[in-house]
Formats: sequence, structure tokens, C-alpha cells
Amino acid sequence: MGTSSAKILVIDDERSMRKFLSILLTREGYLVRVAEGGEKALTLLRKENFDLAITDIIMPGLDGLQLLKEMTQLDPSLPVIMITAYATTTTALEAMKIGASDYVTKPFKIEEIKAIIARALEKKTLVEAPSSFEATYPASSFPDFEIVGRSENILEVCKLLGKVAEKDVSVLIRGESGTGKELIARQLHYNSLRRKNPFVPVNCAAIPRELLESELFGHEKGAFTGALTTKIGKFQLAHGGTIFLDEIGDLDLTLQGKILRVLQEKEIERVGGNQTIKVDVRVIAATNQDLEQGIKEKRFREDLFYRLNVVPIFLPPLRERKEDIPLLVQHFLKKYHDSARKVIGISPAALQLLQDYNWPGNIRELENV
Repeated sequence: MGTSSAKILVIDDERSMRKFLSILLTREGYLVRVAEGGEKALTLLRKENFDLAITDIIMPGLDGLQLLKEMTQLDPSLPVIMITAYATTTTALEAMKIGASDYVTKPFKIEEIKAIIARALEKKTLVEAPSSFEATYPASSFPDFEIVGRSENILEVCKLLGKVAEKDVSVLIRGESGTGKELIARQLHYNSLRRKNPFVPVNCAAIPRELLESELFGHEKGAFTGALTTKIGKFQLAHGGTIFLDEIGDLDLTLQGKILRVLQEKEIERVGGNQTIKVDVRVIAATNQDLEQGIKEKRFREDLFYRLNVVPIFLPPLRERKEDIPLLVQHFLKKYHDSARKVIGISPAALQLLQDYNWPGNIRELENV
């Protein structure tokens, strides 16, 4: 069946939106049914077969996220596009994690929604049934790790997080210093199946090179001067969970080779030891460097790059998401309200000054201000 004859279910409590989408999609050659709420949508889904569903998120009664869960149980292969006028990073991440095909904010352009629908229908035959896992700990349960913002750039990041969090693959987070790479790594961990096990961060640039191997892999007693006891390394501490290798581009080639071995063989050897130790870890790495240039200059191993770069996530600098600055400011004001700083608010003129600044240090610089 061609996508032009596909049958689409539109769910929205606003009559004007149902009518708009119905007319638009009918003109495109689609067969369209509409429902004004989640319960009616489920009734239609139990009686009829659909190729795609488009649903609002904020609706009375059964909301869009709960409806999405019900629809994926009824028909795991059904692509579902979520639309909302109240976009948040938490709902974007949660919707994609539950199994949404895409997430669109109102108002949207006609050509945009048409392209998203066509893409979802083209992928329908390739879509695997999503996991039945429902997060015990949604993103909103971790306020210290909340992703703040509603810009298109950051919502795209959250959509990708929702898609890959449960997949046990390596992720390479790229972005300038201060853009929040560790925050993204923590969100990946706490929305994954490994969430009850350790999250172990390691800043590869902050540890002296001569100590980093011992820090990562551990050492045996007597392995070197000062090694008075056996030490367990970060990879072993992260067993069953996630290790976050920040500033991976600062590693020397020898250590790069040893990390490659962990990814390939899932085993380590402590410094001064000859026994292999099996480890089960998910590796998330981050860098602000141009690793492709590093490969050309023989500073970074190409085979390690491809092992890490299974899923690349690019974090935009703050200057490319300035519409998020007011939300970030409110977040930091709330965070520090009870601290010694006693900050209680910000004037419109001061907020405008913050939005006019280019923030070379990104979110970290804004927080420090």
C-alpha cells in the first residue's frame, strides 16, 4: 500500500485542530478518522486498523502520554506523532522513550507536519516493536539532572535521548565546554535499564596522565611505588551500570587502546596484574574536541572513535538557544534561592543583558553569573 492511501487517526480535544488536520491530510490523499479524546481513540483502535496516529499531549481525561502507552500496547507497530503547544524537555524525552515516532510543537508549518507524517509512514515497515519497559524513574524524578529549555535545538536532543536511553549502545556526546554534557550522560543513565546500578563519571583531562590508567582500571598491591593496597578502578566500580568518560579526546594513545579492548572484549586488567576481570558497563564519552581532526593527526584512534560514536549527540552552545536563557535563569534563581547568595529575582533589563551576551562559557558561565 502506498503512503498516500494510508489511514490516519487524529486525536485532539480542540475541534479546530481536528478539522485543520483532517482537511490537510484528506487533501494529501490520506484516509482520516478523528477522535476528540483518548478514550474514543482507543475505541476506534480496537475496531479499526490504522497506519499512523497523531495525538495532542495535553487533553482532559486520558492525556497524550498515557494514551501513547495504551496505543503501543494495542498496536506496537503503530507510529505515533505527538503534538503540543506546551513543549518541555521532560515530555519530549518521555514521549520518545515510550515509543513516539516524533514530537512536534505548535504552531507548526504545514510542510513540516507533512514531511514528518510521510517520514513516519515510510519507516513503518522497519519499526520494531518498542520495549515494554516503563521507566520507574522518569526524568522529572531527578531535579538535579533536569534538562532546562524549550528551544527546538534542545527538544531535538531530548527526542534523541528518549530513543536511545534504553538501547545498550555507546554514546558520544559532543559540544563546547559548559554545554551540559555530563547532565545529558546522567539522563541517559537514569532513563536506561541500568538506572539502578552505578553511574561513574571520570574527567580524563583532570587526572594526571601517569595516574589515569590506575584510576580507570585499578592496580594490584605493589604494582608501583606507593601502591600499598589493591585498588578497584572506575570500570570495575561501574559494573552493571554506566561509565562516563568526559574529555575522551585528552587520552593518550596507549590508554585509548586499553579502552578499545574494554569495548570489544568487555574485560580489564589492573595495573601490575595478569588476571582478566570481566566488566559489564555502558560507555558514554564526551568531548569538546574535533576528534576527526585528531584521527588525521594520529592523536586519536579511528577504531576507538567508531566504537564510541555509535550514537552521536551534539549539544548546541547557549548562543544558539538564547530563547532558553529566561528558563535557565529562573532555574538557577530557584536553585540558589535558599543559599547564602539570597538571590530572589531579576529585572527585565538585566535579563535582556543576559540574552544579548554570547556566553562563550555556555550554561556553566551563566550559572556562575
